[in-house]
Amino acid sequence: MHRRLPIRWRLAGGSALLTLVILCCFAVLVGVLTTRQIQSDFNDQTRLSADLLAKKEVVRINLSLGTGLCEGEDLNSFTSADNASIRIVTLDGYTICQSDRAPDLGVVLIGSYDQGEYRIEGRPVRVRPFGIAVVQYARPLSDVQDSVSNVRFFLILGVVGGALLALLAGLAVARRAMSPIAALTRAAAKIEQTRDPGVRLPRPVANDEVSELASTLEGMLHALDEARTESEAMLERQRAFVADASHELRTPLTAILANLELLEDGLDGELGESAQSALRSSLRMRSLVADLLLLARADAGRPGTRKEVDIAEMLHEAAGELAPIMADHELTIDAQHVLVDGARDELHRLTVNLIENAVRHTPRGTQIKATVVGRAGRCLLTIEDDGPGVPEALRGSVFERFVRGGGDRSGSSGLGLSIVRAVAESHGGTVELLTTNNGGGARFLVDLPAAR
Repeated sequence: MHRRLPIRWRLAGGSALLTLVILCCFAVLVGVLTTRQIQSDFNDQTRLSADLLAKKEVVRINLSLGTGLCEGEDLNSFTSADNASIRIVTLDGYTICQSDRAPDLGVVLIGSYDQGEYRIEGRPVRVRPFGIAVVQYARPLSDVQDSVSNVRFFLILGVVGGALLALLAGLAVARRAMSPIAALTRAAAKIEQTRDPGVRLPRPVANDEVSELASTLEGMLHALDEARTESEAMLERQRAFVADASHELRTPLTAILANLELLEDGLDGELGESAQSALRSSLRMRSLVADLLLLARADAGRPGTRKEVDIAEMLHEAAGELAPIMADHELTIDAQHVLVDGARDELHRLTVNLIENAVRHTPRGTQIKATVVGRAGRCLLTIEDDGPGVPEALRGSVFERFVRGGGDRSGSSGLGLSIVRAVAESHGGTVELLTTNNGGGARFLVDLPAAR
């Protein structure tokens, strides 16, 4: 639990706890010494008052009245200041006289002793005609107990109040001390939002650990910025190289295809079959190079020549191009004439790849439906089928490169849908895989900005 608390609370709590321990030790020491001093002063005052009363010889007996009455010092006025009680008794316990409301003080003794709720000082005096009597001067112990309780109450109040003040002061000091860390946190959050490692981190004036942390973070951000710049430059060079290499490969491939076509026409038998096999492989290589060239141009940010293209027209051209492999599939086209500002060849490749993907990965007799709708300045192209659909394991990676839905034996290079996504994004649009209404089949939706 302690580790889950914020640092400022841990610092303030530690400071308050240490203050509480110190104040408790101080309060215990002061309480013990003060209590002893109060009790000692109480006992001394009681003893001195009893000595003073005995020396005054206040006890004189008036025999003319027939009873022993105390004359001289007024006992009530003598006891009023200390809330004390006085009794003058004989050794056998007979009360000669006493102050008002004086309680029974029990056994008559000479000296200092506690009896019930009173501190009693007994002093011998001579009283005629009784002889030796005892003056009992008593003070209630509740007076000293109240004083001790008050001292303890104020000590406890001081300890608790001091600990709370230490906690509040610790929070204030910790918050002020953590303000440079908070500034670094805000700067780091800003860098996370802007992705700009060039933001300068705030540094405290003091040359302390926080300043060292800020310097270390700045150095780390500078190193990361340099590494990112180098990585981006390297990736840019790689994309440019792939694009240029793919473009340069088209010329020798064209020459190879032309020569193989001539050989195919002029050779018979096994040589002719070999030439035909080489021609088929070269055609696949040309298609793969074209795919790589398109992806490389998209990665390198090299858009092709753009003009207004009718997507409905692209769909019909794609259907005509794929007619030889669609003999066992039923394709339905319901397309509005929506114009898109884009590269004609790239958009043609997008439509061809979507329809070819539906044909390759669905069984014979599958119905394929292609629709184009213009809505709110957008062109929505949908290709859906009633086949088995995309496996759940491939849904998250279906648009990645070299992902083959039918495995290595599918006859596909695994670049078809990745080209669809690259073309859509290069034209400011998106492509996503949706589920059909009946829960089966695959449904691809391409959203492109329509031309004005």
